[in-house]
Parts: sequence; C-alpha cells; structure tokens
Amino acid sequence: MFKRIWAYLKALFKSSAEKAMDPEIEIQAAIDEAKKRDQQLRNQAAKVIAHRTQLEAKIEKAAEDVGEAREMAKQALLKAEEAKAAGDVAAQEKWTKAAQAIAMKLQAAENNLNSLKQQYQIATDQAEKAKEAVQSNAMRLQELSAKRMELLGSLQQAKMQEAVNQAVQSMSSTMEDQLPSLDKVEEKIEQRKSEAMARAELHEATPEGAEAELREAINVAQADAKLEELKRELGLGGSTDTSTGEAEASEA
Repeated sequence: MFKRIWAYLKALFKSSAEKAMDPEIEIQAAIDEAKKRDQQLRNQAAKVIAHRTQLEAKIEKAAEDVGEAREMAKQALLKAEEAKAAGDVAAQEKWTKAAQAIAMKLQAAENNLNSLKQQYQIATDQAEKAKEAVQSNAMRLQELSAKRMELLGSLQQAKMQEAVNQAVQSMSSTMEDQLPSLDKVEEKIEQRKSEAMARAELHEATPEGAEAELREAINVAQADAKLEELKRELGLGGSTDTSTGEAEASEA
C-alpha cells in the first residue's frame, strides 16, 4: 500500500511540475542539453581521431626501425661473407652472430609494425564512425534549432490568442455584469406601465377619483357651451338652431 501511495504521489508531483513548467524554458533546456551532448560527442570523436594520428606517427617510426634493422642485418651478412672469404673464422663467427641478433630485432620490429597497422585500421574505422556520428548529431542539432524557432513561433501565437480570448471574455463578462439586457429593460417598462395603470384604476375607484371625473365632465360641458356661444356671435349658429331653421324652411 505504501509503495502504491508513493508511486501515486510521484506521478502527481511529476504531472503538476510538467503543467507548471514554462514551454519556452522547456524548449531552451532541450536545446542546451542537445548542445551539451553534441560537445561531448565531438570531444570523444576528437580523441578517436587523435589516436589514429598517433598510430600514424608510430607506424612511420616502426617502419623506419624495420628498414634500419634490415639494412644492418644485410651489412652483417656481408661482413660475415667477407670474413669467410678471407679465412677469418673468428670474424666470420662474430658477424654471423651479429646478423642473427639484428635479424631478431628485425623480426620484432616487423611484428610491431604489423600490429600497429592492424590497430591503425581499427582506429581508421572508428574515426570514420566518429565523424559520421558528429555529422549526424550536428544535423540533428540544426533540426532541433529549426524546431525551436517553429515552436517558439507557435508559442507566441498561442500566447497572443490566449490574450485575445481573455480580453474578449473580460469584455463579455463586463457587459453582462454592468449593462442590462434588452429583455430586462422591456420587463422593467412593462412593469412600470402595469403599475401606472393599476394606480389609475385604483384612483378612479376612490371618491377623489369620482370627483375628478365629475369635474372633467363639467369642464367639457362648459367648454361645449362656450363654443356654442362663440358660434352665435360669429353668426354660425349652433347645432340646435340649425336644426330648427331647416324644419321651418320645410314647413314653408
């Protein structure tokens, strides 16, 4: 149970840490790590190539030793033949032993030269592989650099879009919070109209309302009488007089 909880906590911490990390920092960290590995690979490749170069120098020196030993062995053999021709047995024996010793050195020098050549062949193959690895990794580093530029561009676009989204969301939220909707305005207007009509209806049902209605009727009657008076002064006659005149003309 403890191991399960510990594994859960590690996974949770890792997930939280990944969410909290800045993508731009992650991209730069990946590039820095790739550059570090590239430098390490170049250093190792340089050592391999340097080993090949050192073997070249050793092979050259070993070849010189072989050539020198071969020439000395020949000279010793010639000396031994001259002593034999001269009947000098002691000199012949001396130069023969010297030729044998030099021949042993020659054999050792040739063995060393052959061993160095074999090492050189291996070192050459390793150097070629090291150079190929460096070239391949350099191409990979260039691809990562190009990808970094692409990712940074995408990241900037994402940040800009997020900023725009936040601005739009903030504007919408502000309008919704501070400005009433048309539906709410219409509802308030209808409510005020209903309340006004209700107050008028209640006022009419009261004595004060009846009195006001009566006064309005009297005012209207008085206004009509005043209009009839003005018509008679103008010789236009009222509606009643006109009817009487028409009746008298018909009887005549």
